[in-house]
Amino acid sequence: METAEFIKTLDRDGGALADAAADAGVDADVPTCPQWKVRDLLRHTGMVHRWATSFVADGLTAFRPWGAPPDLDGAELLDWYRAGHRRLVDTLTAAPPDVTCWHFLPAPSPLEFWARRQAHETAVHRVDAESARGLAPEEIARDIPAAFAADGVDELLRGFHARAKSEVRTERPRVLRVRATDAGEDAVWTVRLSPEPPAAERGADGEAECEIAGPAADLYLSLWNRSEFPSVTGDTALAQLWRERSGV
Repeated sequence: METAEFIKTLDRDGGALADAAADAGVDADVPTCPQWKVRDLLRHTGMVHRWATSFVADGLTAFRPWGAPPDLDGAELLDWYRAGHRRLVDTLTAAPPDVTCWHFLPAPSPLEFWARRQAHETAVHRVDAESARGLAPEEIARDIPAAFAADGVDELLRGFHARAKSEVRTERPRVLRVRATDAGEDAVWTVRLSPEPPAAERGADGEAECEIAGPAADLYLSLWNRSEFPSVTGDTALAQLWRERSGV
């Protein structure tokens, strides 16, 4: 996907998140994140948006931690969220393609990294907001394009879980396969598990002990622990390991 496509998706899903949050109300529980109310979701996502914006807008070349969440609630909190989302979209849209700034996963450019990362951050949290007003993740998945979902699976497997922070590990080498059934022949990943961080690669190289398969959007949400796995074959203990240890 191109940077402009990620920004377009970010724009759409950020607005949908706000609309769902307004409909649910800030006191509503978030079923997909049981420890959160909608106000927590808005504060978290709004802080992430502002944090990401700062690197691109200010050309920051080193890590900077998040600031403190705002002491806002209700309509004021929603307005604060919308303003931060709008500034993020506008900043990414206006940024030069060769902007230099800090980023934390491999990418063709810092701008593409932030557009991609914030599109997926916001898409997943849109699902959280929609769940707060009663929609099941499986219903929301129908609105997620397969190509975007497959890209999100790739970012999660080959980006986030390639880092030392990943806790998805096994005492001895094991092989997990993830296959999207509606996103083209290359939408399959082989994930090699061991005492080291997972090593994921595109393609079905060799035998796998467990395979998680299904439409890309269903895989995307299930691998982010927002829904059940669409289909698991082989050693289900590896799928359960993912469920228990894959938080990022």
